[in-house]
Amino acid sequence: MLTVAIPVQNEAANVGSIVRFAKAHPSVREVIVVDDGSIDDTVRLASEAGANVITSSMLGKGPSMRDALDIARTELILYLDGNIRRPDPSLIDRMLAPFERNADFVKANFSGASGRVTELVARPLLRTFFPGLSRFSQPLGGIVAARTGLLRKLEYEDDLGVDVGLLVDAHCSGALVAEVNLGTVEHDSKPLTGLGRAAIEIGQAILRRAESVGRLPADRLAETVEHLRRLGASLDNLAQNIEPGGKLALFSMDDTLLDGCFIRALARRAGFETALTSLLGKQTRGVARSASVAALFEGIPEQTFVEVAKSMPLQPGAVEAITELRRLGYRVGVVSDSYHVAAETVRKRVFADFAIGHALGFANGHATGELTISELFRHSAGCGSHGICKRNVLAYLADFADQPFGHTLMVGSGENDVCLAKAVDAGFACQPKSPLLQAESRPLIDLREIPRVVSREIPLI
Repeated sequence: MLTVAIPVQNEAANVGSIVRFAKAHPSVREVIVVDDGSIDDTVRLASEAGANVITSSMLGKGPSMRDALDIARTELILYLDGNIRRPDPSLIDRMLAPFERNADFVKANFSGASGRVTELVARPLLRTFFPGLSRFSQPLGGIVAARTGLLRKLEYEDDLGVDVGLLVDAHCSGALVAEVNLGTVEHDSKPLTGLGRAAIEIGQAILRRAESVGRLPADRLAETVEHLRRLGASLDNLAQNIEPGGKLALFSMDDTLLDGCFIRALARRAGFETALTSLLGKQTRGVARSASVAALFEGIPEQTFVEVAKSMPLQPGAVEAITELRRLGYRVGVVSDSYHVAAETVRKRVFADFAIGHALGFANGHATGELTISELFRHSAGCGSHGICKRNVLAYLADFADQPFGHTLMVGSGENDVCLAKAVDAGFACQPKSPLLQAESRPLIDLREIPRVVSREIPLI
C-alpha cells in the first residue's frame, strides 16, 4: 500500500483535483497534504477532497516532506507536487513499477522538467562529485517515490535542496535508485524569482554531501560555496533583466566594448605577455587553451583583474550606444569568452543590465588558476557546431524568458561571435577581425550607429 504526500503553499487552483486523483488509485491508502502557511483556500479544498491535512512544523519544503513521512503508515510513499494539472492516469502505476524490480528510490523525469537551476547548477555539480547520478534527467523534480524505511534514515534539507539531497543520500547509501519517464506533466508556471536562492540552496546540499564522503576537501568548501553565491547573484540579476517577449542586445567585451583584449592587457600588467603569446600560438581555441590561459594567472590578486578591466579604454561611443538602446527598450548584456570578474566590471562601466562570462577561481583574494566554463555557454538546442558557444547563451536567455524575444541584436568583432550573429535578428561587427563575421553582420565604424539603425529600420515593440 502507498501513502501519497503533497507539500503545498497556496495551491488552491489544483490541490483538490490532485487529491482526488490520488485517492482514486486502488494502491493508495492515504493522502496527506502538508500545508506550508497557505493564505488562500488550499487547506479547505484539500480537506473537502478527502486529504488528511496537517500544518508543516516549519516553513520550507523539506520539513513538510519530513512531516508527511513521520505519520505515513505504509511501506511506500509518493511525493507529488501540488501544482500538477491534469495528471496522466498512469502516473502512479509508472512510479510504482520499479518497486516490483526491487527499487528502493524512484525519481521521475518528464517533458520540459529540466529547468534553469538544474542545467546551471545541479547537473555540473553532480557530474563533478557524483558522476553515477549524472544520468538523471531531472534531479530536482518533486515527484519521488521511495520506501519509507529508507527515507527515515536520510537527511531532509530544510530548503529547496531537499529533492537532490535525498537523491544523493539514497545513492550513497547503496540503495537501488531508478528513474521513470512520465512523459508530459503539466505544472502551473512559476515566475522568474528566487533563482539565485534556489541555486545556492541546491548547490550547498550537493556540496555538503560531497564534502561528507571525501570528494570535496574541507579547505575548498568555503571557496566553492562563495562561487555558488556569486552564481546565484548572477542568476537573480539575469531573471530580473530578462523581459519575456521583449528586446535583447548582446555585446562582446574584447575589441568590442573594450578597445583591446582583456587577457592580453592583464598579461602585460602581470609581466606574462611573452608567456601568453607563446601559449596562444601553440594551442587552438577551445576549453584546453582557456584552461591553460587561466593557469597562467594563478596567484594574481583578484583586485588586479578588476583594476585592469577598469583601466582599459572603452571603444568610442560604447556608453552612449548602450544607454540609447536601453532607452529604446532593449535589455543589454555583456557576453564574454573571458572571465566574469572582468565582464561584470565592464558591464558597470558601460551601464549594461547584466554580464555573462566564465568563472575564474579565487581563494584568499588570489586566482587559483582554475577555470569553470559557464553552463550558459552549453545548450542542447543551441549551436549545432560547437558544444561551447555564445550562440548557446542566447538559447538560455530565451529559456529564461519562456518565449522568443521580440527582437535580438548582437555586436561582436571576432570569429567566436559568428554563430551568435547568425542567430540574432540583427548582427553588427565592430572593427571585425573575422571575414566570416563580416559576411554575417553589418560593419560599424562607431557603436553609436547601432541605436540609429535600430530606431530607423527596426519597428519598435
